[in-house]
Amino acid sequence: MNLIRGVLMAEHECVQLVPIFKELADEQLDTIETIVQQHHFPAGSTIFSADDPLDSLMILANGQVKVYQLAANGREQLLYLLQTGDIDGEAALFENQRRTSFGEALVPTDVCSIRRADFQALMQQYPSISINVLNVFGRRLTQLERQTTSTATESVEARLANYLTETAAALKTDAFKLPLKKKDLATFLGTTPESISRKLALFERQGLITQKTGKIIQINDPDQLLLTE
Repeated sequence: MNLIRGVLMAEHECVQLVPIFKELADEQLDTIETIVQQHHFPAGSTIFSADDPLDSLMILANGQVKVYQLAANGREQLLYLLQTGDIDGEAALFENQRRTSFGEALVPTDVCSIRRADFQALMQQYPSISINVLNVFGRRLTQLERQTTSTATESVEARLANYLTETAAALKTDAFKLPLKKKDLATFLGTTPESISRKLALFERQGLITQKTGKIIQINDPDQLLLTE
């Protein structure tokens, strides 16, 4: 696993972001913080690769990560995006596996990780963590189902508008450079790069966004953008 260390945030800031640790007492959180490992990844860094041991739960403390697989012809197939507060590698908590996908930091990203053995010891000590893990699994399945339904029933405009507003929220700014290349974004949204360009131009004509130099997108009216059908 390619780990690039940098300036690290305080452990409690990372732990408090994680849904599976909600509702835990301060004493329990203090215990969890002692087993958290932290890493910083500059934009473009590989966080994990296919065939790496899947032996840790990964917590995205800040940033955005593209998770993808490589097809036989070498082309990337985007699977999903991780944003601040998301977790990945849940299977690592229960059995020995190896990763089947790649993870790349799209923006400067801070990651916390917890080793399987340490986490299993925690679940034995605090059964409430196990319940929260199951709840997170349920939300992940719901998100995947929602994405599948969205691709099948929503227009390209609606899917793109939703992505723009979610990215702005994750980056905490209304002006940003698209973290994904248009071809990756097109794959994620189930369309073509040409269609992405046309829809962005449409949004600009409608006054919803402004496309600035340096491929910067400024969201002018996020509420109206979300109403796009």
